[in-house]
Amino acid sequence: MINKVIKYSIGSDLIIYVFRCIIGFLIGYQLYIQFPEHELFWTLLSIILVISPEAKDSKRLAIERFKSNLIGSGIGLLCFLIHTPNVFVVLLGIILSILVCYFFELMNVARTAIVALVIVLIHEQHLLTWLGAIERFISVALGCFIGLFITIFTSYIINYLRKKANLPQEETINLKN
Repeated sequence: MINKVIKYSIGSDLIIYVFRCIIGFLIGYQLYIQFPEHELFWTLLSIILVISPEAKDSKRLAIERFKSNLIGSGIGLLCFLIHTPNVFVVLLGIILSILVCYFFELMNVARTAIVALVIVLIHEQHLLTWLGAIERFISVALGCFIGLFITIFTSYIINYLRKKANLPQEETINLKN
């Protein structure tokens, strides 16, 4: 009985995605609660954005979303430092994010880059300090790292358990792409 439960749970893409999201949320929420003086809500959001429900390519997608989050938040920070955010700066950032994603063949995750850009540029409209933009950039990047780590770490555990249960394993990760 317990073997069947284990076999079906580690073989279920839905259960694996739920498990990863729960881990990601708990880590992000703990950081959010422990450091209320920082904008770690964006870390929590970025963790969930990086973790992919598509089991077949979950590691590849996590890496691509990681890259696109860094592209968008980096361009957002650059735009913020160049000029006070307004509609034209945001539009310029969106165009640059799309172009950079296109250049690096990341168009399937370009919307993630745009979300990260918007987080960095638009969230703080009342103070408009560059320190806030840097803090949001760091918060998004931290969430990307955590989400990617969760995906890679759980993949090793899942592959180990799947091997023990004679189930097909997830694809191995190639960090060079």
